[in-house]
Amino acid sequence: MYLAPLNYDRFFKKVFSDPKISQKFLEDFLNINIDDIEILKERHKITDDATFVEFDFRCKIGEMYVIVDMQQWYKADMAQRIYMYHALNTGLQLEALPKKKIVLDAGGMTIKKVKDYKYLEPVYTLIWMVHDTFRFEEDYVSFQMTPEIVVEFLTSEKLWKEPKIVELMIEREKAINILKNDTKGLDFLPKNRLVFAFQKNIVRNKKIERYYKWFEFAEKTRNKDNKAEDFEEYKDKKPFEEMMHRLNKSELSGDDLEYIKIESESWEEVLRFGMEHYEEGKKEGRKEGRKEGEIIGQIKIYEQLLNMPSLPEEVRKNIKQELIVLRSRF
Repeated sequence: MYLAPLNYDRFFKKVFSDPKISQKFLEDFLNINIDDIEILKERHKITDDATFVEFDFRCKIGEMYVIVDMQQWYKADMAQRIYMYHALNTGLQLEALPKKKIVLDAGGMTIKKVKDYKYLEPVYTLIWMVHDTFRFEEDYVSFQMTPEIVVEFLTSEKLWKEPKIVELMIEREKAINILKNDTKGLDFLPKNRLVFAFQKNIVRNKKIERYYKWFEFAEKTRNKDNKAEDFEEYKDKKPFEEMMHRLNKSELSGDDLEYIKIESESWEEVLRFGMEHYEEGKKEGRKEGRKEGEIIGQIKIYEQLLNMPSLPEEVRKNIKQELIVLRSRF
C-alpha cells in the first residue's frame, strides 16, 4: 500500500481538514470559484438526552452552508438519515442568527426578542456515496424543494397521454409563474440542495468533468495494493500533492495502520456475507414479496456481521441501530 484509502472516515477527515484541499474540491464539484471558506465544527449536540450528530466535513462558503458526508456501507434508512443531516445543516444556523424585537400588543408595551430568520442562508448537502448508487446511472442526482405543481406537470398522465401544445404551454406557464414568485423570500427554498454523488458511476462513466479526478483518485486508494506509479498523473498537481503527503503510508502512525487493517478486513467480510445472502434474499423475496425479501436478506447479513469478532465497535453500534429499524417493519 502506497496511499491510505481516502474513503475511510479517518483519512477523509484528515485530508479535508485542510481548507485548500476542501476548497478546491468544492470548486471543482460545484463548478464555481470560492473566494473564502470557513471550516466549521462537525460535532453537535442536538437533543436533550445528549445525542450527538457528527458530520464528516462542514464549512461555509459565501452565503451558503455546505456539508460533505462520506457514506460507505448500506443503511436501510439512508434517505431519512440524510434528510435529517440536510435539515440540521439549516437548523444549526440558529446558533448565529441575530435577534430582533417584535411588539406583542397594540400599545407597544410588550416587546419580545426573537430570532431574525431573514438571515438564514441556503444549505448544500453533498453525500459522497462510495458503493451504493441507488440504481441510478448518473454521476450524481440533486434534490431541491420545488412547487408541487412542477411535479404534477411532469407526471400527469392525462396531460402527456395525448399532448396538445397549447395545453402544455398553459400548464408550463402556471408552473413557471409559481417558480418565479419570490415574495417574502420564497426563492430561498429552491436554493437549498441535497446531492448524492456516486463514486462507482463517476469512475465508470468517465465524463470529462472537473470533479472526475477526485473520485478516480479515491477509487485508486481503495486498492490495498496501490503503488506510487498508480498516482503519477497526480504528482506536482495541487492540491493532490498535499493529499498524497497526508495519505502516504510513511506518514501514518501504528494506530492508523491498525485502523486500515481492521476496516479492510471488516469490509471484505461485509462484501462476502452480502454475496452469500443476496440469493437467499431473492428467494425470500419470491415468498414474501420483493420488498419484504430484501429486508429479510439484509437482516440476515447484519446478524452475521455482528458475529464477526474483528468488527469495529462503531460499525457494530450502527448495525444494531439498523437492525432495530429493519425489524420494526414487520
